[in-house]
Amino acid sequence: MRRLLLIGDGGHAKVVRDIARAGGQYELAAVLDDRYAVPAAGSDGLPRGPVALAARMLAEDEDLRVFVAIGSGTVRRRVAGSLGIEPGRFALLIHPRAVVSGDASLAPGTAVMPGAVVNAGARIGAHAIVNTGAVVEHDCVIGDYAHVSPNAALAGGVDVGAGAHIGIGASVIQGLAVGEWSTLGAGAVAVRDIPAGCTAAGVPARVIRHA
Repeated sequence: MRRLLLIGDGGHAKVVRDIARAGGQYELAAVLDDRYAVPAAGSDGLPRGPVALAARMLAEDEDLRVFVAIGSGTVRRRVAGSLGIEPGRFALLIHPRAVVSGDASLAPGTAVMPGAVVNAGARIGAHAIVNTGAVVEHDCVIGDYAHVSPNAALAGGVDVGAGAHIGIGASVIQGLAVGEWSTLGAGAVAVRDIPAGCTAAGVPARVIRHA
């Protein structure tokens, strides 16, 4: 069983830790977060410390894998990039109660939560989140650092750009695109493409804010 270094210790990290345990592929080695200025053991017995410790730990153990368990896509991108390691050292975490087609492709650093469905031909980029109960239908493309929130549904052939956030319970109809670093609000229904760098909300979804 490989050891896993977890970066982040907030709410999202709690769910990621459960996925790592449930999958049975990894043993948690430590949790790093900059809220911990001084290395120490947590109440659960796991070592804690600042993110700066990651470089030394990864250098000392070539088999150690890392997962950036931070909910914000922009922060997740910054932290993952700061580690300076090859993509293969990032873990791919899929909960055993998720359904992932053997014909789908998922890049390292991504988490698929319990109850999520990823169907045939879907391609999911690095460090993405497919959250609890989300549905990613056939031939969807989800960019790096994107987040499909709980119970969101993407119909077939949807393209979600890098860093985009599909809100909880939102839906995107077949063949549409959600631009890079855009947000589709909770419960929204996209019936036309959503441009990059904006926030859209409502039924049907309309742009309410530009970056």
